[in-house]
Amino acid sequence: MKNIAISENHLYKKVYAKGSKTVCKHIVVYVLTDYHASRLQRENPLKKRINRVGLTVSTRLGKAVVRSRVRRILRAAYQKLETERNIKKGKLIVITARDSAVNAKSTDIYTDLLFAAKRLSLFDDAFPKKTTESARNARTENENG
Repeated sequence: MKNIAISENHLYKKVYAKGSKTVCKHIVVYVLTDYHASRLQRENPLKKRINRVGLTVSTRLGKAVVRSRVRRILRAAYQKLETERNIKKGKLIVITARDSAVNAKSTDIYTDLLFAAKRLSLFDDAFPKKTTESARNARTENENG
């Protein structure tokens, strides 16, 4: 499902001021509980809770081409994280790119995002998803043991 972006400036300010944050090498992640999550759930055609995600890439990182590339990598890393792991829903998440994100690979950004999500306890461990790699490892252990 497509993410809903945070579009109001007051929500960014609220997440920066009151949210929890984790600083990584390439990104900074802020998380705050979304108090309008139930309203958005009712408006959603699938009636599911969702996270609203905001990406911040400053002009000091470079020109428009560079900033767009960094935004695209951040968006892809979050999508990958959301499909591979169960993330708690009903949150406002702001991902801010640091200067080192310009030269970072997509795997570096994903690793930082994974670390930040663990640190901010964003994973819903009640129903863990099996990734293809962990399923493959479980299958090999069953065959060997």
